[in-house]
Amino acid sequence: MGDALELVKATPRHVGRIASQMRAIDRAECAAMGRTPKEALRLGLMTSDRAVTALVHGQPAAMFGVVVQAALTGEGLAWMLGTDEVYAHGRQLLTKGPGLIAGLGDSCRRLSNLISAGNGKAIRLLKRWGFTVDDDVMMVGGMAFLHFHMELR
Repeated sequence: MGDALELVKATPRHVGRIASQMRAIDRAECAAMGRTPKEALRLGLMTSDRAVTALVHGQPAAMFGVVVQAALTGEGLAWMLGTDEVYAHGRQLLTKGPGLIAGLGDSCRRLSNLISAGNGKAIRLLKRWGFTVDDDVMMVGGMAFLHFHMELR
């Protein structure tokens, strides 16, 4: 039997299911940034250089992407929003992560973004994937965030 978790090209069809079942902490992050889950996923999909959906047993469970911020300097904004279901397959997520990051970040030298200071599972995942998560807290929309980043080359 194959992996329960499969990575595919993200499409607008994936947005509704992920948005309706999004993890509470991801919903809170969206709200702090002034967006609904559906708006955040649509914006991410529309503005990303490349976006990928994680399917769990064939159903959309998370979406990842990289928005090129500055092509000349190679700055990219990495993002991920998902359901609790995707984290139930953490081992597969961990093993697929490095390849995913390499593929998403092939047009960027540096990936970064903000993550809620209370998003423990995602912070652990980012660190396991090789991102540095800074300790300095930044308040956005009344929520504490931490900056994370990775140099790719």
